[in-house]
Amino acid sequence: MISVIISEENIREKDIIIEDKADVNHLKNVFRVKLGEKVRAVDGEKEYFCSVKEIEKKYIILEIEEILEDRYSHKIEIDAAVGILKNDKMDLTIQKLTELGINEIIPFVAKRGVVKINEKKDKWDLIVREALKQCQGVKPTKIAEVVKIKDIELEKYDLIIVPYECEEEYTLKNLLKNREVSPKKVLYIIGPEGGFDSEEIEYLKSKGANIVTLGKRILRAETASIVVGGILINEFQ
Repeated sequence: MISVIISEENIREKDIIIEDKADVNHLKNVFRVKLGEKVRAVDGEKEYFCSVKEIEKKYIILEIEEILEDRYSHKIEIDAAVGILKNDKMDLTIQKLTELGINEIIPFVAKRGVVKINEKKDKWDLIVREALKQCQGVKPTKIAEVVKIKDIELEKYDLIIVPYECEEEYTLKNLLKNREVSPKKVLYIIGPEGGFDSEEIEYLKSKGANIVTLGKRILRAETASIVVGGILINEFQ
């Protein structure tokens, strides 16, 4: 079903007014919606199943037929801190983590990072919007402002996981198997393409982070971001 993202201002009693130029264009010229056609709208909290009521030049009106609470977001919040990656790699990571249902992505600058910070947060937010429509989610993944690694608010989390290529013994599987209490808020931290500096690892250890190995193969940062996110979503959903 076609999905659109709305805000509270779009809802008028039993109707939803689609006025965003891009959304109107997409519905009219890409999907070629017709009167009576079914459209799904989400506002970050609920999903609205609608039918097309009016199609005008600058807006489209949907009639609400059913409202459901969010059935897709996970009970445990899982955030991902990702060392900023080059252009399309960061875009891919944001897209896939949104599809998985990661709560928030925290882009950070690391010592071995090789990327100049010239990305626009607006671009990343747009990637989230498009991925949310595709995966039929309700709550969009939040994109935090870019921070330094020591500015990540680690104290907010019950469980912090850091995959590190120099760790050889302690696996992510062992960590998850041996936990005694189910966490409410989880953070995993993926280093940049150049990897973590040893001082960064020592700092994260001092803050209670669990340093783990993902196996003998060295994964690209974007691959590790998606793999770990998938494992944690499966573990805690």
